[in-house]
Amino acid sequence: MNTKYIDLIDQSFYFPQEEFKLEGNQLEFHDIDLMALVKEYGAPLKFSYLPKISENINRAKGWFADAIAKHNYKGSYNYCYCTKSSHFKHVLDEALKNDIHIETSSAFDIDIVNKLKENGKITEDTFVICNGFKRDQYINNIAALINGGQKNCIPIIDNYEEINLLTEGIKGDFKIGIRIASEEEPKFEFYTSRLGIGYKNIVPFYEEQIKNNDQVDLKMLHFFINTGIRDNAYYWNELNKCLKVYIRLKKICPSLDSLNIGGGFPIKNSLAFDYDYAYMVDEIINQIKITCDEAEVPVPNIFTEFGSFTVGESGGAIYEVLYQKQQNDREKWNMINSSFITTLPDTWAISKRFIMLPVNRWDEEYERVLLGGLTCDSDDYYNSEQHSNAIYLPRYKKDKPLYIGFFNTGAYQETIGGYGGLQHCLIPQPKHILIDRDENGNLTTRIFNEQQKAEQLLKILGYEYN
Repeated sequence: MNTKYIDLIDQSFYFPQEEFKLEGNQLEFHDIDLMALVKEYGAPLKFSYLPKISENINRAKGWFADAIAKHNYKGSYNYCYCTKSSHFKHVLDEALKNDIHIETSSAFDIDIVNKLKENGKITEDTFVICNGFKRDQYINNIAALINGGQKNCIPIIDNYEEINLLTEGIKGDFKIGIRIASEEEPKFEFYTSRLGIGYKNIVPFYEEQIKNNDQVDLKMLHFFINTGIRDNAYYWNELNKCLKVYIRLKKICPSLDSLNIGGGFPIKNSLAFDYDYAYMVDEIINQIKITCDEAEVPVPNIFTEFGSFTVGESGGAIYEVLYQKQQNDREKWNMINSSFITTLPDTWAISKRFIMLPVNRWDEEYERVLLGGLTCDSDDYYNSEQHSNAIYLPRYKKDKPLYIGFFNTGAYQETIGGYGGLQHCLIPQPKHILIDRDENGNLTTRIFNEQQKAEQLLKILGYEYN
C-alpha cells in the first residue's frame, strides 16, 4: 500500500510541475530551496519571488501578440497593472521593467504615481487609468497629474457628476473613459455592479454630458467582470453586450478608440489547475474583430488590467506546525505558528484556496488533518484544498518539525490584512523576504520587513508615544 505523501501526490496529479519539484524529500518552488530559506530566516515567514512578476507579464504580452497577428487585428495592446493588488515598491519596480501601464483606484494611488515619475519608473507617455468612485481628493490628485503633463492619464467615469468635477479642476483638454456597470452572475446578491454606468444609459450620458463638451475627449470604454475572464456563457454574453455599446458609441463618437477588458485572468490555485490562457486571448480578439467588422467600425485598441495575474503567483507563506490536537475520534488539528485570519485573510473572508503543500518530509506517511491558527477565533482555520474537501499532510511527529507552504498568495493579502498595523489577537506579522535573481541568474534574498515586535503594536494602541 502506498502511504507516503509523495505517493498521494503522484497518484493525484502530474508532478513535478513547472514551479514545483522535489529535491530529496523537500519541496522547491521555482528552484528556491525552501528549507534553506526557513533555516536562514525562520518561520513563519512570507516571501515574494520577484522574477515571476515579469514572467507573467511577458506571457500575457505574448498571447496577445500572437492573437493580434493571427487575426490581422489592427488595434494595439496595452498591459496595465492594477496597483490595488499590491502597492509595494518592489512589486511596481519589477512590473514596470516590462514597458507596461498602471491602473489606480484611489487618491493615494496618485501619490504613488508621482513617486514613480520622480524615480523615472514611468514617463508622461505612460497610461494611468484612474478607476473607482472619485471623492474630492482623488479628483484633485487626478487634475494635478493631468495639469502636470501626464497626457495619457485617463479618468474612467464612474458616476454622473465626475465629468463636471474634473472639468472644474483640469486646465485644457483631457481624455476620459466610461465604465460599464456590468450585470453580475446569478449567484450574486444583486443584479448590477455598483460601479459604472448602466448599459442603456451610456449613449444618453454621452449625448448629454460629453458630445458638446469641447474640453473632453471620450477615448475608452471600460468593461469589467468581477469574476474575471472565464470561458463560460456569462462572460461571453457580457462581452457581447459591451461590444454592442462600443459600436453604438463609436458610430457617434470618432474619438473613442479603446476598449478596456478589465477583470483579470485566474491564477493557479491547485496542482490540478487547468486554464487555456492562449485560447481565451485568441477568442476574445477574434470575437471583437468579428463583431466590429460586421458593424463596419474600426476595432478598438485593447487594454487589460491584470492585478492578481501579475503579482499573485510571486508570493508565498511558510509556517511551522507547532502541535497536534486530537479533538475527537475523527478530527486532528495541526496548529500553525501564525494565523490565517491575519496573514491569509482571503481564506477567512471569501473562502479562497491557495496551493498548500508540505515543505519537508515528503517521504513519510500522511494523515488527514485540519489546520488551525493561533488566534482564539473559531474562523481561524483552513480545512480543504481546491481539488478536494480535505487536507493531507505528513504525519505529525513531535520530534520531527513539519513545515507547510502556501503558494501564489502575492495579491491582496497584505493590504487586506493591514500590513504593518494591528493584527487580530495581536499575533505579530511575519518576517517578509524578497527573492530575486542577479545578472547571472543566481538567487538573492533580502529582508524587506522584520517580524512585528510588541513595541510597534503598543505604539499603535497608544501605550507608547515615543
